[in-house]
Amino acid sequence: MICPFCRFPDSKVVDSRPKDDRIKRRRECIKCGARFTTFEIVEKPMLMVEKRSGSYEPFDRSKLIKGIFSAIKKRPVNIDEVEKIADNIENYYANELKNVARSKEIGELVMEQLRIIDPIAYIRFASVYEDFTDVNSFIAIISDLEKNILPE
Repeated sequence: MICPFCRFPDSKVVDSRPKDDRIKRRRECIKCGARFTTFEIVEKPMLMVEKRSGSYEPFDRSKLIKGIFSAIKKRPVNIDEVEKIADNIENYYANELKNVARSKEIGELVMEQLRIIDPIAYIRFASVYEDFTDVNSFIAIISDLEKNILPE
């Protein structure tokens, strides 16, 4: 690791500890003795998304979060829950060792989690994701939601 102070190309690790999803390391330059901090993260393979049209694009976490935010607008869902949904989706594909995801699969994973967190956000997301074109589509998804939520 190059020292940010004297640019010497070597340093030693003084302390190492996990912090969130990364490792925080305190380092000391072998030449000048200056100390500095580095963070090490696990590099995930690039995830490509296969769109409905058949084209591919790199997975964009911010685009996913933006879509979820449009569904939770003015709902009692906090940003940590949205981040957790995005984390769960990224981790799912990383754990499955997949580097291609169909947009339909991603949408279904989001809907599964929104269904648990907030039924209204779930319906909003589903209406855009499933491209509802009539009232009957809304009635069908609400009826299905009521069957699965309310005990008979």
